[in-house]
Amino acid sequence: MGCSSCGTDGGTPRGCKNNGTCSSGGCNKLEVYDWLANVALPSGQKPYDIVEVRFKNSRKSFYRNASNLPLSVGDVVVVETAPGYDIGVVSVVGELARIQVKKKSPGLKPMETRKIQHIAKQNEIDNWIKGRSLEKEAMYASRTMAIELGLAMKISDVEYQADLTKVTFYYTAEGRIDFRQLIKDLADKFKVRIEMRQIGSRQESSRLGGIGSCGRELCCTTWLTDFRSVSTSAARYQQLSLNPQKLAGQCGKLKCCLNYELDMYLDAIKSFPKTDTRLKTEKGDATHIKTDVFKRLMWYALQGENGLIALSPEQVKKIVDLNREGTIPKDLKAYTYVVEKEIEIGYENVVGQDSISRFANTNKNKNKNRNKNRNKNKTAPQQPS
Repeated sequence: MGCSSCGTDGGTPRGCKNNGTCSSGGCNKLEVYDWLANVALPSGQKPYDIVEVRFKNSRKSFYRNASNLPLSVGDVVVVETAPGYDIGVVSVVGELARIQVKKKSPGLKPMETRKIQHIAKQNEIDNWIKGRSLEKEAMYASRTMAIELGLAMKISDVEYQADLTKVTFYYTAEGRIDFRQLIKDLADKFKVRIEMRQIGSRQESSRLGGIGSCGRELCCTTWLTDFRSVSTSAARYQQLSLNPQKLAGQCGKLKCCLNYELDMYLDAIKSFPKTDTRLKTEKGDATHIKTDVFKRLMWYALQGENGLIALSPEQVKKIVDLNREGTIPKDLKAYTYVVEKEIEIGYENVVGQDSISRFANTNKNKNKNRNKNRNKNKTAPQQPS
């Protein structure tokens, strides 16, 4: 759900004018729907004082509302940092925050958690927006310095602290990087504290965002927070082509969505016979080629023959049992699964409705007939009166 400032003006999108301070939460990455917002607390129970605060892109952290401020989702607050302060947007409050703490930080100690100082004032928000405007220039300058120093690293994102005393550079690299000289050069240029933070390729994609091959926004940007390992066996179980270009996501790794339906495929494959078993016939051995889980078909090919033979899992098990007993069937045609063809509804062009020039043709025929009648009248001999 977007805010009113994200509408259109004369047919063209205006874009968000809040620069990250949108109170609706619909413009934020990894937004959370508070389904417990309208649930009243039991009598005598105090509201949960831990609040989740979202910063730039997908960075989130928990803070304690020690002052009992009336906070709601979308409020811009000032939080403690070491040293200085930072500004973020409240993303989760109340009992839903309690659930998030149990899920993400089960060992969190409320009394040791950093506090929320107050709701951000206008001058603090102005400094925050000013820092956001300086991030692009800082990223270009840091990339140029890294290239000049010959560092094998990719700086993908820059984040200014709200009090403009610290800049965090997020980078990806295959190995360890000696960036001590880079930090000195950046500190001399920007006159602030510099922090270099290495992230993985998947974290980089979640921070930058984008559109996946499915046409939707990246899962890691919108809702996915835990990155589980994905192997090529997941694609093999789902009978997908092992093409790295099709299986890789924007991060260059295997797509996380390969794990979404993997458990269902594994449960369905349990009822299928093993694919490494060859079917022995008098014409030769039949080797498994592919499996269609949805249609429950297994395709085999005989050695030295062209074409594939479709068999149901039950027929394959029957043939395997016969081979174990020493019986070799003559051919697989007797066990072939007959695929029922779908009845196609025919279409008959009764009156020529699909012809664009049907009216032009009739007019031409009428004109030809008229011309013929005129010529006959001219050539016909006149009878004497």
